[in-house]
Amino acid sequence: MTGIYVGPRPATELVAAVRAGGGRIVPAAEASAMIWYQGSPADFRALAHPGIGWVQLPNAGVEPWFEAGVIDDGRVFTSAAGCYAPAVAEHTLALLLAAARRLPELIRARTWTHPSPATLRGATVAIVGCGGIGRALIDMLVPLGARVLAMTRSGREVPGAEVSTDPSGLPGMLAEADYVVLAAPTTARTRAMIGAVELARMKPGSWLVNIGRGALVDTDALVEALRAGQLGGAALDVTDPEPLPDGHPLWTDPRAFITPHSANSESLLLPELAKRVRENTERFLAGRPLTGVIDPTLGY
Repeated sequence: MTGIYVGPRPATELVAAVRAGGGRIVPAAEASAMIWYQGSPADFRALAHPGIGWVQLPNAGVEPWFEAGVIDDGRVFTSAAGCYAPAVAEHTLALLLAAARRLPELIRARTWTHPSPATLRGATVAIVGCGGIGRALIDMLVPLGARVLAMTRSGREVPGAEVSTDPSGLPGMLAEADYVVLAAPTTARTRAMIGAVELARMKPGSWLVNIGRGALVDTDALVEALRAGQLGGAALDVTDPEPLPDGHPLWTDPRAFITPHSANSESLLLPELAKRVRENTERFLAGRPLTGVIDPTLGY
């Protein structure tokens, strides 16, 4: 029976998932596959050996593994892409509703006010990087009456989106949207894809919502755009740098609110990751194609 290593932290949920998929848990030195959890690329280099043919990573975003030069080493690596889409989409919807209803401002108020909140009904939401999270978000937005624009790398038609485009359509999306949601991976092409020029193109009073990666946004440009009143605000679950340092201007800007990369906490992550681990263990043992295979040429 093929041996599979789970670690460096052998979470009980993942060990159980391997066994449920027909796998046998073994030390790293005896393994032909690894379910990687709570370890760095450097830790992986220390434990990996030529007999390891498949590595399941616990995250959807795998930038640190590319930066470490680990993924393009002849092994098959799979990510958790798609596992966490419903949970992250739900958090994104919470950010959008909080922005529309001005909840951060109202929660901080210490006197009775007369606000004029907005609604998502009839609003235009642009999703930049409309993969699994974006598609799950569309399923939540459409019943609320929002109009959705979707951008993907290929420009393929996205179900539920009124407009589907490739990156060439980004400037038009920015100018039209009331809310711009960033859900793309970080690659050489997407790093700092939202900078001063893009922020200036955004519709006055619109919101930037980032639940993808902090590096998608030029943070200094965002700080300046918020100070200048170009945007209605920014709702961020990810930042660059991350963690965002104490005293950073974004913490105190009245137009910004931040959640500490909590869209997919460990309590939400492990049950969904365990499902992927069981599925891919079954596939690996049967010699079938794995789910979530990382393409080194694309960077995700």
